[in-house]
Amino acid sequence: YIVPTPIGNLSDMSNRAIDILREVDLIAAEDTRHSGHLLQHFLINTRKISLHDHNEHQRTQLLIKKLQEGENIALISDAGTPLISDPGYTLVSTCRSHNITVIALPGPCALTTALSASGLPTDRFMFLGCLPVKQKAKAESLKFASSQHISCLFYDAPRRIKHPLKSLNKHYLST
Repeated sequence: YIVPTPIGNLSDMSNRAIDILREVDLIAAEDTRHSGHLLQHFLINTRKISLHDHNEHQRTQLLIKKLQEGENIALISDAGTPLISDPGYTLVSTCRSHNITVIALPGPCALTTALSASGLPTDRFMFLGCLPVKQKAKAESLKFASSQHISCLFYDAPRRIKHPLKSLNKHYLST
């Protein structure tokens, strides 16, 4: 199961997500400490295992074995929908290649939430993932986005967003 978690407000957690997290044999979490607070809030005592960018390849083999043995596993990220600029791609694609059923629950996703409130056209859009940290690569990403004729969205950390916004406004939105 791919289980979205609240982006900020715990009331956004669905009853179905809570039920799945209680019923599965194991929860693969991006950060077990972070997820521990969420799980504790909803009185979920399911075993947890970490699955993050640095261990996903190794953990995938272990999790595939458990799935093949009949265990049910839920994948969660720190906030929002797993795999959307979060770990899980290797696990899900490996499940698919082994004919293991993957069920994705609907739920919170920062991308669609931001798009729906942005005032930008929503009929066609492109998600470009996280902005690169290095300035040259970031500038190239911003230039590419500004050349598209559809809404382009990307993720960036709140502490780093000021510079890309200034750059977009100065170099790309004024023309």
